[in-house]
Amino acid sequence: MDIKDKKIAILLPCYNESLTIAKVVHDYKEAFPSADIYVYDNNSTDGTDEIARQAGAIVRYEYQQGKGNVVRSMFKDIDADVYVMADGDDTNPPVPEMAQMILDGKCDMVIGDRLSSTYFTENKRPFHNTGNRLVRSLINHLFKVNVKDIMTGSRAFSYAFVKTYPVLSQGFEIETEMTIHAAAHHLSMEEVPVDYRDRPEGSESKLNTFSDGAKVLKTIARLFKEYKPNVFFDIFALIFLLIAIGFGVPVFQAYFRTGLVERFPTLIFAGVMLIIAILLWITGVILQVIVKKDLQMFELIWIRTKREESH
Repeated sequence: MDIKDKKIAILLPCYNESLTIAKVVHDYKEAFPSADIYVYDNNSTDGTDEIARQAGAIVRYEYQQGKGNVVRSMFKDIDADVYVMADGDDTNPPVPEMAQMILDGKCDMVIGDRLSSTYFTENKRPFHNTGNRLVRSLINHLFKVNVKDIMTGSRAFSYAFVKTYPVLSQGFEIETEMTIHAAAHHLSMEEVPVDYRDRPEGSESKLNTFSDGAKVLKTIARLFKEYKPNVFFDIFALIFLLIAIGFGVPVFQAYFRTGLVERFPTLIFAGVMLIIAILLWITGVILQVIVKKDLQMFELIWIRTKREESH
C-alpha cells in the first residue's frame, strides 16, 4: 500500500526542545512529505512552540504536565491512518519503514529499537543502560514477550491501537504502559532497529534517572496486578502460607508429642496468616474472572474499531 495515499500523522510531544525541534520537524517533512506534523507543547518556556510553528509544524498545547498527558491528548484529538510518534530531542532519525509496516497490516505497533543499534555506546547518562535492561527483563518475563526496547519514544501505531488504548500514565512511564497494554491484549508488535544519537550539547534530558525509574517500576507492578491478578495475589498468598506453616508446624509437632498446645499466641498468629493467604488466593481468582471479562469486551471494541479503520 502506497504511503502517499494515506493520512500520516507525525506526533512530537515537546517540553523545552528549542535547540532541536526545528531540525526534527524538517527531518520528518523530508521523510514524510505528505504527513501532518503535530508538535504538542507541554508548557515549554524556551520558545519551542514558535520555533516549531516557523518550521512548518501544527502546534497544539497540553497544559497538564507530563508526557502521558500529552499522548492522551494526541490520541484523542487526531485522526489518521498511521501515527508515527517521536521525541523532539533529535535522538532518533525518521524511519519511514515503521509507517509502511502499519499500512501493510503487519502489526498494530512498531517499536523503534535503539538498544540493538547505537544506544549503549551513544547514551552518556549514568544508570540509563542498566535501567533499560532491568525494565526489559521484568516485562519480558512477567508478560511472556520478547521486546528489546521497552522505553523508546520512537513508535508507529495503527488507527485501531490509538483509538482503543486507554492512557493511564501521566509521565515518562507511558512507553512502558503501551508495551504492556499490547502484550496483555495480544496485539501484534514488531521492532525495527533505529539509530540513536545522544542529545546535542546544551540540550538536557527531562528524565530523572531515579524518580522516573521508580515510576516505571511502579507502573510495571500496577499493570502486572491489573492484567495478571491471579499470579500477583498468588505470590503474596504463598508468602503468607509459608509464614503460617513456619509458625504453625512446631506448635502441632509439640501437640502430637505431648497432647498440649503450649504456645497459643503462636498458633493464633499462624491461623491469621493462613486466613490471609486464603483471602489473597480468593481475591486473585475473583479478579482474574473480571480481567477475562474485560478482555472479552476489549476484543469486541477492537473488532469494531478495526472495521472502522478498514473503511
